[in-house]
Amino acid sequence: MVASQDSGAFGELIRRHQSQVRNFLRKLTRDETLADDLAQDCFLHAWDKIHSYSGSGTFIGWVLKIAYTTFLQSKRKSKRYHEILDQVGHENVRESTSQQGAPEDTLDLEKLLAVLNEQERVIMIFSYACGLSHREISEATELPAGTVKSIIHRAKEKIRTQFEIESYQHG
Repeated sequence: MVASQDSGAFGELIRRHQSQVRNFLRKLTRDETLADDLAQDCFLHAWDKIHSYSGSGTFIGWVLKIAYTTFLQSKRKSKRYHEILDQVGHENVRESTSQQGAPEDTLDLEKLLAVLNEQERVIMIFSYACGLSHREISEATELPAGTVKSIIHRAKEKIRTQFEIESYQHG
């Protein structure tokens, strides 16, 4: 139904998934306005490419892949992204937690993600904020599933080391 460009069905899918797409893009861009613009672009691209959705994976995984591609294209086009990374991504963690009125869990997430490189940050957001499987992350990033698993493991270790968090071991 959606693959045949049924605008009503597509509209319903957007309503169901738009907040997850926007939240994903907000975590990537750290700019609410830019994220909302990219989300709109993402859904326009999704509508144009709906014929390519085979239904073999989840729809949200497919849309998040388009959102990630939209983000990457925007990043390549914009010097502003580099300015944002310089201002926010590489600043002292203490400064990033001094935002007024931000929810505590958002501050904690930002604090943890700030120690990761861009690739690690993207994959951790896909995994933990969006709940995608390793296979879905692999499809979205075009990285082998084993590489995705390794990056997640490495990012978790980096966070544990940076914040002196004990790793819980079973047994």
